[in-house]
Amino acid sequence: MSALPLPGLPRTVLRLHRPALIVWGVFVAAVIGWLVWLNTVTSSAGEKERAYCDHHETCNLLSMLHYSQRTAWVAVLVSYSFLGVAAWAGASLVGRELESGTAQLAWTQSVSPARWLTAKLAVPALLVTLGSTALVLAYRRGWSAHPAMRDGDWTSAATFVARGPATVAYALCALAVGTLTALLLRRALPALGVSLAAMGVLSVVLQNYRARLWPSVTRVSANELLWPRHAWQVENGTIQNGHRVAYNGSSPCEGQPAQVKRCAADLDITGYYSVYHPQSHYWPLHLVETGIVLAVAALATVLAFRLLPRRTRAARTESAA
Repeated sequence: MSALPLPGLPRTVLRLHRPALIVWGVFVAAVIGWLVWLNTVTSSAGEKERAYCDHHETCNLLSMLHYSQRTAWVAVLVSYSFLGVAAWAGASLVGRELESGTAQLAWTQSVSPARWLTAKLAVPALLVTLGSTALVLAYRRGWSAHPAMRDGDWTSAATFVARGPATVAYALCALAVGTLTALLLRRALPALGVSLAAMGVLSVVLQNYRARLWPSVTRVSANELLWPRHAWQVENGTIQNGHRVAYNGSSPCEGQPAQVKRCAADLDITGYYSVYHPQSHYWPLHLVETGIVLAVAALATVLAFRLLPRRTRAARTESAA
């Protein structure tokens, strides 16, 4: 068998995984098309309803609700598209070739394992980056087009990821984690499940600790505080006996001002505090999370290349036996 030059490896990857790449392209095109429809046809109907409601006591808000709910679903599709990348990378991109012996056959010919893995990662990474970037740009444009009709703010989990490069970072991380998992397990279906679980855990952990990725703002006042519009409320409560006591669902003192004043005196409340992220913290929070995800992707890639020689030796031993 003649030596395969490096430019031939990308062509081989594209040919072998053409169905998955077609599915990815169709997914990107469909989501962008849905966004265009929402921000032309559905939004126009919603704007008409909103204008009518401004001058009438009774009105129908169905189109506005449809626009809001469906835009939120688009955010979910964009922000969690990395799960599909993880499943494909673990099961098909690497796992199936290791399980069937196709990869071992390539390694015994003139294609080095390092070149093989480089092509396996580089070509999908380029296509995933281009597709994810297109989704982010389309979603950002759609999200900002009709702010009066959308439901939810920048703090919602899906919108937070879908509006920026974290979407691309999660997709690249899923590719790297899926590849590493496949090299570890050498079986397609187990690698698929573990890749999905690993990326799901990473997403949930970062979502739970997201508010701590950048220093928050704390305000203290003698009266109950109102945080800025569109702020992400992290914690609020009272100052009692010199200590902060977070609200357990609602303020301990409610009612008329005189009642609130007596209640505060009875509980020895000397002030109120609020901890929040203003809207200006979106990019610092988002970029820190993006950096963490890219660091995980880089680590998984390095581990995959370090594991590859071991898999190569195992394949040669099995062939000799």
